[in-house]
Amino acid sequence: MKTNTDSGRPPQKQQIKVKAKQEIIVNRLTCATLEGVNARVIEVEATFTKGLPGFSVVGLASNDIQESKERTKSALLTNEFVFPPLKITVNLSPSDLKKSGTHFDLSLALLIALHKIAIEEEGLFVFGELGLDGKVKSSSMLFPLVLSLKEQGLIKRAIVPKESIPYLSHISGVDFIAVETLSEALEIVKSKNFKANVQSFSYDASAFIVNDMIYYYEEKYESDFHDVKGQSIAKRASLIAASGMHNFLMEGNPGCGKSMIAKRIKDILPPLYEEEILSIAKHQFLDGTTPTFEAIRPIRSPHHTATSASIFGGGSSTAKIGEVALAHKGILFFDELPHFSKNVLEALREPLQDKKVHIARVNAKIEYEADIMFVAAQNPCPCGNLLSKTKACRCSEVEIKRYQNKLSDPFLDRIDLFVVMQEVQSDDKGDITSKEMHQAVLEAFKMQKSRQQKRLNGKLTEEEIETYCILTPDAQKILEGAIGKFCLSHRSIASVKKIGRTIADLNANKMIEKSDLLEALSYRRRK
Repeated sequence: MKTNTDSGRPPQKQQIKVKAKQEIIVNRLTCATLEGVNARVIEVEATFTKGLPGFSVVGLASNDIQESKERTKSALLTNEFVFPPLKITVNLSPSDLKKSGTHFDLSLALLIALHKIAIEEEGLFVFGELGLDGKVKSSSMLFPLVLSLKEQGLIKRAIVPKESIPYLSHISGVDFIAVETLSEALEIVKSKNFKANVQSFSYDASAFIVNDMIYYYEEKYESDFHDVKGQSIAKRASLIAASGMHNFLMEGNPGCGKSMIAKRIKDILPPLYEEEILSIAKHQFLDGTTPTFEAIRPIRSPHHTATSASIFGGGSSTAKIGEVALAHKGILFFDELPHFSKNVLEALREPLQDKKVHIARVNAKIEYEADIMFVAAQNPCPCGNLLSKTKACRCSEVEIKRYQNKLSDPFLDRIDLFVVMQEVQSDDKGDITSKEMHQAVLEAFKMQKSRQQKRLNGKLTEEEIETYCILTPDAQKILEGAIGKFCLSHRSIASVKKIGRTIADLNANKMIEKSDLLEALSYRRRK
């Protein structure tokens, strides 16, 4: 049998097909996710390769991001975009960081719709949740994300939903490009017209300038100190506490006006600068509420039956924000103080000292800012009549001792002002209004800031106390005598100096005078 070679015909050349190298465009956009309360920049990158059509998102994406695949498909198809019949892989980098949030939708849709066009714009953030019809929606995480990025100096401009502008416009220094639909966002990216179309917000509140810093305040008095009859000492202590944001404890019989005074202090608190207003709003967004962005410090008053997790924050899987952090830059009011659990009271020592709340869970370790003014009220005994001149106390000595021992010395040492309320008399009258007290607070605030103080008197550090709390020679002698006579601790001495500094500011004294220090000593805790 003859072969082809034997027949004299040349052998056929083997045809080898060489596939052309496939050109793959890797497009990238920038987004972010929250890690605790701080934002982390996330690079959203996508590749489109030949193969069995599919759409996958990798990089530790949570369920809400995985669900965004269906929202993205529907938004593109309902807006006459052809979904590419390719294998689509989207990576969220860094891949070892857990990501969550519906605001990744717009980034995914833009990458898919522009898969044939190279996106070369750097430093452009894209945020937005997509409706099935292609409408760009806002989300509750957007404000904390953008504010945190701005505080870290990581963001200059961003494409955001138009419906988020009423609150995002409060964040100055960021150029916002507001869009309503996916088609509008696509036109902007295609044309590379990244000019901001949002005007910065201007606060509609009273304001003044000290050392080139603008401070805002509201003159709204929902309830007036004029309604509090008598209690001149407690009202004076309230004025001092508000002026320096000092921690304040009132003790007195039921019905003497403790709660009335505590709820009126919030209207006379010092003004706020822009960053403080935004930090308050950030915490409110984390709690799921929409802030008003008014220059008003918050007040939180949890019930004594509240759990430790609700007061400090926490949860089994994620650490939610609690009452202490929601009172940031404002008042945390505990009524019926001894009725709170021992664990809550002792745990409160940390935020009172460090102005932060640390929450440690298996899946998360979070730190919330908690620069608070702590205000508390309590009865002198379980029945409340121990200090009364007209009513007999029904409590035994053992009950009174047990009631008072619920508050430890380390906890009480962190409270600056202590006031025993006066009994209500029939001829008691209101002698001062909230507006008058607020004006005194504003003047004391200006004195503090004119000394270049970063913190108010009640929040001064040890080093700052030595710098700003300067005593006259007579006042220094009084303090030295009080230290030996009353056995003042180091923290108590610091509290007396800080209160003396605030009283001196209210009296327009540059140094702490003898009269200022004597008044400060009158508010110390009697052991």
